[in-house]
Amino acid sequence: MTGVQTCALPISKTKSKAKSKKKRIGWREWVSLPDWGIKKIKAKIDTGARTSAIHAFKVMPFTKDGGAFVRFLVHPRQRHRKPEVACVARVIDQRRITDSGGNCQERYVVRTTLKLGKSSWPIEMTLSNRDSMGFRMLIGRQAIRRRYVVDPARSYVVRKKKKSAAAKRKAR
Repeated sequence: MTGVQTCALPISKTKSKAKSKKKRIGWREWVSLPDWGIKKIKAKIDTGARTSAIHAFKVMPFTKDGGAFVRFLVHPRQRHRKPEVACVARVIDQRRITDSGGNCQERYVVRTTLKLGKSSWPIEMTLSNRDSMGFRMLIGRQAIRRRYVVDPARSYVVRKKKKSAAAKRKAR
């Protein structure tokens, strides 16, 4: 040897346990937004985006009981004009967002519940015109932080568990 010494360092058990608790998701997943009555919308998991975004149009701000709110419509189906889902949300912020093309835009930020498989939690989302984009919704890294690991080689990893045969018979 030429005086170069190598050594193997033990992997921290704490880190490996913490990583193993995170569930795996694909780069795109089916999600729902129950607060707005959206049962199914295809979302791209975008770890390059800090905040989540949804395609919203006919956005109309209004005041109710002294608080800022916004009314808007959503097309939950990609490349389809129907259905249109009418939504209302409290405005929690207005932020300047820089898109992937470097363009800055002032957007409303709202909070809603995201449901992915059987898990639900509150997320912040910006309202944006994503009509020309491939996905109606982006899930940014803040929404999945400490919950999921993204597998970029897979899609639609999270699925609702199918009812067992006994549960199906009982439902009849």
